[in-house]
Amino acid sequence: MIGPIISAFVIGLLIILSRQVNGRVSVSTTPLISSFWNHIVGFIFMTVLGLAVGGLIPENIGEIPLWVYSGGAIGVIFVAAGSFLITKIGATNTTLLLIAGQMISSVVLDMLRGVPMTMWASVLGIVLILAGMALTQRPAKDQAE
Repeated sequence: MIGPIISAFVIGLLIILSRQVNGRVSVSTTPLISSFWNHIVGFIFMTVLGLAVGGLIPENIGEIPLWVYSGGAIGVIFVAAGSFLITKIGATNTTLLLIAGQMISSVVLDMLRGVPMTMWASVLGIVLILAGMALTQRPAKDQAE
């Protein structure tokens, strides 16, 4: 169990690093161009990895409904929006709002799918994320003076 936990933590670190890099490219260009290059480089990397590992094209590709591929379009929106937002509201605020949105939508989706959950813990998690967001909005003491 510790392996997946560490992996999730490291991936979280990489997501923020990716957002910072894409945000920097966005400042020099535009969020659209930043997202474009993010996805071109990602496509090349994943293609090489997929060819090296194998199984890049699933055997049952004809049976997979087309709507399943909408995740790619959603990912493009996520990356472009993140590249824009990080330059406007900062890494902390962008991250907290993204996580809050993810928590709320995941709780709703789990409820709709009938996944067993502890509702009070899920709601508490969302409240704590929103509280963290509120705390980051408070001016620092040296700025308040």
